[in-house]
Amino acid sequence: MNFDELFGNFPTLTITGLEQGAIYALVALGYTLVYGVLRLINFAHSEVFMVGTFAALWTWEFLGYDQNSAAPAFGPLLVAIIAGLVVAAAASALTAVTVELVAYRPLRRRNAPPLAFLITAIGASFVLAESFGIGTDRAPFGMPTLIPQETLFTVFGADVTNLQLLILGITLVMMVGLDQFVNRSRLGRGIRAVAQDADTAALMGVNKNRVILLVFVLGGIMAGVGALLWNVKYGFTKFNVGFLLGLKAFAAAVLGGIGNLRGALLGGLLLGLAENYAAGLFGGEWKDFTGFVLLIVLLMFRPTGLLGESLGRARA
Repeated sequence: MNFDELFGNFPTLTITGLEQGAIYALVALGYTLVYGVLRLINFAHSEVFMVGTFAALWTWEFLGYDQNSAAPAFGPLLVAIIAGLVVAAAASALTAVTVELVAYRPLRRRNAPPLAFLITAIGASFVLAESFGIGTDRAPFGMPTLIPQETLFTVFGADVTNLQLLILGITLVMMVGLDQFVNRSRLGRGIRAVAQDADTAALMGVNKNRVILLVFVLGGIMAGVGALLWNVKYGFTKFNVGFLLGLKAFAAAVLGGIGNLRGALLGGLLLGLAENYAAGLFGGEWKDFTGFVLLIVLLMFRPTGLLGESLGRARA
């Protein structure tokens, strides 16, 4: 254990952990939304994220940028980022809705058992991943460097870059917007009503299928935004890019309390921090391992997660 590395780089590890955890949190919101309403673990959500990464990449290629392009000026950069964000969010939302209509809704009509939904979710995940794998020859794709990292200021000796602030800022804006939408809007009240008691909500005039579609759209939008931030930060995508990140985002949702929106944000940030601290203390090869160990240990003492209720009583 390298305590000198951990404590010597503690501020830097903290900032990079928050940056990484913000992406986990955005994807985790999709898991927690769907579970809060349907009590369904949507394992195809990782591929919803993957579709968003490719949608942003193809948008930038359409605009004339590739991995060898020089960083554009502020005006074209703003257009590229906004266009990539909109297209990635729309593509991910459309993918999520397609999965709901094609894979899950027929099962609900037949009152299928929960195991059927779980198997279908895993199958939909593999279908989407392998479809992109065949279509892209399983090759990785590099991203254009739209935002060169520049240090803006330092905190306790740690450099804070423009990219880190962008990722954290967008994540907080999306989280606050989603939280306010669910808790204050009329459609949000419908989501909470169906999450609490779908049959009673239907008797009160709430259209359950419409609410479920809305939940998948919202989760897809969050995944699409996370996909764009992934592209900007890591600079590559691949047909299976969502596999490990999806597992971590699901772990973050459970860590924070699946079914709790703010818990998904908290879980994502804590998971990012834990991974980076572990990398500093034990080495980079322990990074992925540590996050799941943390989840197991926490659930042993608090099975509902940090902010969650019991899984059978979770709320959106």
